[in-house]
Amino acid sequence: MPTDQYHEPAGELSPEIRTFARVAASLQEEAEAIGWYEQRLSVESDREAKAIMEEAQEEEFKHFAMALEFLSRRKPKWRAVLQAVLFKSGDIVEHGEMGEEAEKKA
Repeated sequence: MPTDQYHEPAGELSPEIRTFARVAASLQEEAEAIGWYEQRLSVESDREAKAIMEEAQEEEFKHFAMALEFLSRRKPKWRAVLQAVLFKSGDIVEHGEMGEEAEKKA
């Protein structure tokens, strides 16, 4: 089955890497869908239609979070960066710098 999600020959990739690539593609798709809903919601004037789209976008948030968690459990360095950056108050860039340091230690 042809696919363009791999940048290396699929047959040379382990099953774990192919799974990782599929979930990473899903993460990208969920982020894209969240953005599409954000645009649609910003211009929709019908309250009922807007409520439906808000509900759909909330599902995309959940899917995005689950895919991100799946991937981060398989990449300790990525998880270290995420833990240093996400859900912290203060300067995001500063937390990113701390994430780089955490990644080096992971």
